[in-house]
Amino acid sequence: MPCKPEILRGIPLFSLLDEEEAAVLAGQLDVKTFAPRQRIYRAGDPGGRAYVVVSGAVRVTSVDEDGQEVVVDQPTSGEFCGFASMFEDTPHQTGAIALEETVCLEVDRRDIAALIERKPRSGMHLLAMLGRQFHGAQQLVRLRSARNPNLVIEQETTLGERVADAVARFGGSWKFIGSFTAVLIVYTWLSSMLGPRGWDPYPFILLNLFLSMLAAIQAPVIMMSQNRQDAKDRLRGELDYQVNCRSESEIQNLARRVNLLTDKMHDMEDLMRRSETPSSSAQGGGA
Repeated sequence: MPCKPEILRGIPLFSLLDEEEAAVLAGQLDVKTFAPRQRIYRAGDPGGRAYVVVSGAVRVTSVDEDGQEVVVDQPTSGEFCGFASMFEDTPHQTGAIALEETVCLEVDRRDIAALIERKPRSGMHLLAMLGRQFHGAQQLVRLRSARNPNLVIEQETTLGERVADAVARFGGSWKFIGSFTAVLIVYTWLSSMLGPRGWDPYPFILLNLFLSMLAAIQAPVIMMSQNRQDAKDRLRGELDYQVNCRSESEIQNLARRVNLLTDKMHDMEDLMRRSETPSSSAQGGGA
């Protein structure tokens, strides 16, 4: 269906055109209406054309390496999809499907080239919209990237924190208990054997001083390590939450597909019933 100039006025990309230029461009564009769940284009289709959404909503998806469908963008009124492949003149890397009854303008490279020649400022509008799509793709990558919490923690660990972890690991091991017990036994035995001539006779005041100093230093170091362990647990919990959110989204996507398949099966059953009804009537009439 041919495009009317009034349609272009409601689209930011074409808002800089005057009435004469809008009329010329409208004569070059086609208006297409898509039913709910109707595919606009699929991945691998020729990318010579793009679509500007006039009304309705579109879901643009791609498939990752795991075979999972990923929602890349959901353009609505005034936004567009498929422009990257149109500019590169390469097959579409994504697929687009109408979420509801959607009206789109079908444009090609020549139309955009003519628009930029007439109104160079419209190129800034186009770049701004492409920038929003690019930032949305970056955000999608950040949300979907499964980070290893151990690697993240290792990268953010300082030298002091590494020392605290090492002290806490050694202080909480049987190796430390055995060696510390042996030192205490040797120390007290030598002091007892030397008697009043020893450097620390009974009740071993110097040894108590050393033990108090060791406890005073070791306690905050172990607390530092425990705080780091709490931070590790929080980071793991946040990453697990993100993974759970993605899993929930994928499960909902599978459920939506199952519902669509169920609706299609019901439609096929209704179609088969309607096709069988005339034949049954014809047989009854012949009898």
